[in-house]
Amino acid sequence: MVIESTIEQIDQTLAQVLEASFREKKEGFGSERRVNQTLDAILDLKSAIERKTDKVNAINCQLEALTWLDSLDEPSLTKINEIISLSRDLRTSLLRFAAGFDLLNEKGVAKAEIAMFKEAIDDLKEDVQDLESRFFFLPQLPDFEETTRQLSLI
Repeated sequence: MVIESTIEQIDQTLAQVLEASFREKKEGFGSERRVNQTLDAILDLKSAIERKTDKVNAINCQLEALTWLDSLDEPSLTKINEIISLSRDLRTSLLRFAAGFDLLNEKGVAKAEIAMFKEAIDDLKEDVQDLESRFFFLPQLPDFEETTRQLSLI
């Protein structure tokens, strides 16, 4: 009985090793199909990051353009305040998304795309601060409106 179970154990191990060895030789990681799938996934990731970066940059341009508006009424200022709040919320979400790329960045995967994305997030923070300063902090300073008017003439 012991010999039969020993032989059975050896046969099972032989079958598993034989199957695994054959599969690796036939389909190993170096197979062209798997390499192409991996490269395609990396390209898809890079494209997705670039699309997100483009969207953030477009929002940044819109926020920058708002800072040049003059003589806003109370409802417009209320909307600007909402834009500021929503933009901060957006930035928080984008930072969470970007944090997921730290390991990829360390490994050199999509390094340039990740850097551009993080730069766009930094620009978003700056644009929100500029917008808030322009409409809610700086107008409290004497001569701000006159200086702004003179700059717009340049």
